Amino acid sequence: MRAPAPKEPAINTSPSPGDDVRTTTCYMCACRCGIKVWLADGKIRYLQGNPAHPVNQGVICAKGAAGIMQHYSPARLDKPLLRVGERGSGEFREIEWDEALQIATGWLAPIRERNPDELAFFTGRDQSQALTGWWAQQFGTINYAAHGGFCSVNMAAGGLYTLGGSFWEFGEPDWEHARYFMLWGVAEDHDSNPIKLGLGRLKARGAKIVAVNPVRTGYGAIADEWIGIRPGTDGLFAFALIHELLRMDRIDLDYLVRYANAHWLVIRNPGGADDGLFARDAEGNTLCWEQGGGPARADAIGIAPAVVGEFTLADGRTAVPVFQLIAERYLDPQYAPDAVSERCGIPADTIRRIARELAQAAFESNLTLPIAWTDAWGREHAEMIGRPVAMHAMRGISAHSNGFHTCRALHLLQMLLGAVDAPGSFRYQPPFPKSVAPPNRPGKTRKDNGALDAPPLGFVHSPDDLLVDAAGRPRRIDHAYSWAYPLSAHGMMHTVIRNAHAGDPYPIDTLLMFMANMSWNSAMNTRETMHWLTDRREDGEYRIPHIIYSDAYASEMVAYADLVLPDTTYLERHDCISLLDRPISDADGAADAIRHPVFDPATQRAGRDVRGFQSVLLDLGARLGLPGMVHADGSPLYRDYADYIVRHERAPGVGLLAGWRGEDGAQHGKGAPNPEQMQRYIDNGGFWREEIPAHARYFKMANRGYLEWAQRFGFVGSTEPIVLQLYSETLQKFRLAAQGHGAQQPPPEHRKRVATYFDPLPIWYEPFESAELEASHSPLAGDGASTASAFPLSAITQRPMFMYHAWGSQNAWLRQIAARNYLYLHPDTGARYGIADLDWVAVDSHHGSITVQAKFARNMQPDTVWSWNAIGKRKGAWRLARNAPESSQGFLLNHLISDKLPKSDYANADPVTGQAAWFDLRVAIRKADGIARSQPQFAALAFDEADETPLRYGASMRARAHGR
Repeated sequence: MRAPAPKEPAINTSPSPGDDVRTTTCYMCACRCGIKVWLADGKIRYLQGNPAHPVNQGVICAKGAAGIMQHYSPARLDKPLLRVGERGSGEFREIEWDEALQIATGWLAPIRERNPDELAFFTGRDQSQALTGWWAQQFGTINYAAHGGFCSVNMAAGGLYTLGGSFWEFGEPDWEHARYFMLWGVAEDHDSNPIKLGLGRLKARGAKIVAVNPVRTGYGAIADEWIGIRPGTDGLFAFALIHELLRMDRIDLDYLVRYANAHWLVIRNPGGADDGLFARDAEGNTLCWEQGGGPARADAIGIAPAVVGEFTLADGRTAVPVFQLIAERYLDPQYAPDAVSERCGIPADTIRRIARELAQAAFESNLTLPIAWTDAWGREHAEMIGRPVAMHAMRGISAHSNGFHTCRALHLLQMLLGAVDAPGSFRYQPPFPKSVAPPNRPGKTRKDNGALDAPPLGFVHSPDDLLVDAAGRPRRIDHAYSWAYPLSAHGMMHTVIRNAHAGDPYPIDTLLMFMANMSWNSAMNTRETMHWLTDRREDGEYRIPHIIYSDAYASEMVAYADLVLPDTTYLERHDCISLLDRPISDADGAADAIRHPVFDPATQRAGRDVRGFQSVLLDLGARLGLPGMVHADGSPLYRDYADYIVRHERAPGVGLLAGWRGEDGAQHGKGAPNPEQMQRYIDNGGFWREEIPAHARYFKMANRGYLEWAQRFGFVGSTEPIVLQLYSETLQKFRLAAQGHGAQQPPPEHRKRVATYFDPLPIWYEPFESAELEASHSPLAGDGASTASAFPLSAITQRPMFMYHAWGSQNAWLRQIAARNYLYLHPDTGARYGIADLDWVAVDSHHGSITVQAKFARNMQPDTVWSWNAIGKRKGAWRLARNAPESSQGFLLNHLISDKLPKSDYANADPVTGQAAWFDLRVAIRKADGIARSQPQFAALAFDEADETPLRYGASMRARAHGR
């Protein structure tokens, strides 16, 4: 008799991912990918990439998938907090929102009445600067800044003052047609999913990928070639490539004349007030020299302008074309590969080969697209000629004191190859390109209603736009837009706390900050920053009288606030990813998106009462009676941020969202507010996108089809072509001022600095920390030895692909990947200093010392040490356990970084834009015996600890599914 068949377990071969799904936008990094939030019984079942979303096309990374643990983080704040202990202790009592808003209004109202500049409003990575900047403008304070000053302003300004666009989030490589791709200083934290998708397409087509970075991780690990450059020398490497291209005559002169200012005439009159300015006719039009003729309008068509030579104008002045200046400078032997090789750490033969490969890819690929188009001058073209060399650059080149000019050097290299918005090259993303420089200047004066005449951040066109007083001293608390840092388009968040403490240039009353961890991982000079936040005057009052801070989590900075306004998680809020702010467009279309609440915060934890900071800001604005935020009777104009997103207009027909405008929702780009707009976004996956017509997708700076399309959306003011600026007259105006010309001139102490670094052509100079240490002597190094020889190594940080800023390293799932960091060094470096793998080492800079554990890695330049950033935590912060690895073994290089330069009073920053020079750090390492935890350690914050019981999220859902 046959035995009975074994009983098979019941297996659901088509399990449901949940009982409900919502679409929104991820907030686990800056990609702003589309996600689907699957719910089961009202809780998150799992997060999935949205295949329809233009940013990530369904891809989701470790960070995005771990958003579940971000939403359910034990570190979430639950109610407004009022400080009861000393500042910095983390001792608070919970209060209700009415009391919190009354306190905030009570502090802010007198400020606006007597002097709005006594409010310093500085925001971190909030992704809502279209609101926060406007709010600061309506309050009337010039003291507003965003996170870019310590993140990416070199990248933005370097590009916007050269191309009218830039790397970062304003452009992308032509992933479909590039045949040679160079990554400069790109780590894996930023824009990661689009880059991963693009790299996959490049790999599939056999394009060559070259990674230029002191460290080989992530993208560099899959590159065909890794160039382990010494930090801070990228610009020098670029100039050597430019030298070789010029020497070989492998440049696109037709492109340079058609789209750039290579042929514009520059006055040569050393010492004169017009030296270095463009020659112009009586109507102000720039001039060129027609071969065999004479001066002509530079924008004329049908002429053959000279690009080299020296010419005498009708008034007797001497002028040369821009390209003549380029050839004179970069053909100089100081930029030859053999001359720069040792400093860059790149063999000269490698530099020469890379130059040949770039030229071959650009000019021998014969890439054309059979697409007819019309240029801005009305000329018709039967095809689009490609230059399939693409480049992308990020913080590795931006976060140096020479970063602005390095960014410009890369753009010069691109332009010489004709590789800006040509098929196969770097491509603009709408709303870029903009005019060079963008037209919006920073606000300077207040109107009768107390609001500033323009937003606090903008673009300086000449010394007349600086925010300085009659004596040339800074007007802003961070010294942005001053003679020390003139083009600081994002402000200088890294200087505000020192200056506020010192009352330089004046005391402030209230520091209002949002999601900016300025007492810890966003601080240079962390120990002193904590002191400045807590220091008192002789009368016993704090030197910074009031600090209001908003965050969703119990970060280190929360402990230094007097009043804490608890923000929501990203799944509990409305947000607007606006074309007026930080766009998510791609090169083929304009796009924007929203976040909308998947959950009501009150349902997520007992007693939880939090509000989105943007809605709180509008509430405060209404209570203060700020212009544009109240009706004539004083009642609030906007119900909350969602209402503002839909109904606010920056100009007639221009709002924060471009999709489904007009009363019937049929208009896009411009149109009257549509009351149903938010719902239309929700119904369409949380985003809107409109494609650029095929004939308008390349050469956007001079493509009539694109310029007309962009004007319809309000991206550009006219259909005039945008001329690429190889040579910057804006920079030369500052140099002339420093030489004693013009009504606005720098004070004597700044003249040499401005004259040196405001060169109209890109330059390279030694990063400031290295240069100043080399010029000094240190007792550590012995008699006659330079401080630089005492600190022989460069030290940099990168962010891993699985974490982003500080908020990722509190995440229970991501902590399983890494809960502490190491100082990575090359084994040869370890042998040089007698250090073994996993030894504890002391790391010294001119500013301080830390003790950390070292780990060997061969994927790095031997004169560099590096670590993952933002993993190290202060004890008690983020409600981690007191013995959490992040605080006992993790560390920050920030403790070694000074906010000021070693030998001067200038900030440790780029002299043009003021961007923080995080990656200029120089260190020495030595073995530290008898150490088993990282140093320095600070007093634990008095936040509640999390329950360390292992998190098994989803176990109850699985149990219910199996009937248990």
